[in-house]
Amino acid sequence: MPRGRYSLHDPHDHTPLAEEHFQCAPGPSGWRYVSQLTAPSGEHSGSVDLTLDELGRPLRLELHAASWQVRGAALDGVTWVRTDPSGTHATEGNVAAHAFTGTSPAFLIATTRLLRLTPSGPATRVRLVVFTDPVLAPRTVDQSWALLKREAHATDNGPLTVEEYQVTALDTGEQHTVHIAGDVVLAAPGIELENLDSPPSVFT
Repeated sequence: MPRGRYSLHDPHDHTPLAEEHFQCAPGPSGWRYVSQLTAPSGEHSGSVDLTLDELGRPLRLELHAASWQVRGAALDGVTWVRTDPSGTHATEGNVAAHAFTGTSPAFLIATTRLLRLTPSGPATRVRLVVFTDPVLAPRTVDQSWALLKREAHATDNGPLTVEEYQVTALDTGEQHTVHIAGDVVLAAPGIELENLDSPPSVFT
């Protein structure tokens, strides 16, 4: 069960946003990721709890940020309920999308589990609902994902397979790369893996 810490920053000006302390593991249903977020001030700023099924679809999502809360799942596309800090107003949303995304590295792993891409295969289009910080406002985005290469690197714990993805935002054409090993993001825009207590899980 990998445990570790990511640092999150603004990908444009590198302003520190949060530290995300996480643990994740494959399970009977698929894969689960839980984390707690800490603001640069040291205060608790949110949490992520995401469970995927064996096909990479979101069985359950629970996000907390700035006292806002979102609960969601794959149902007729994706469906969610967003609750305001007072707890008095809850709005339900539904979009014909494949999955959710957001600032947490968990969502990058989730998208790769959903797409199951092969090296040098064609790019695959995916529609996602992103919850933007700090109030978890929902927005639908279209992306294109391609697996550029898969390489094995020697480590003290045996070979580590690293996958390099190219992600394209279809509304702007902006591209970036994401490096992933198992269920851990090694590098991505706005994300740095600061420490990892145990090797990434290997998906079969």
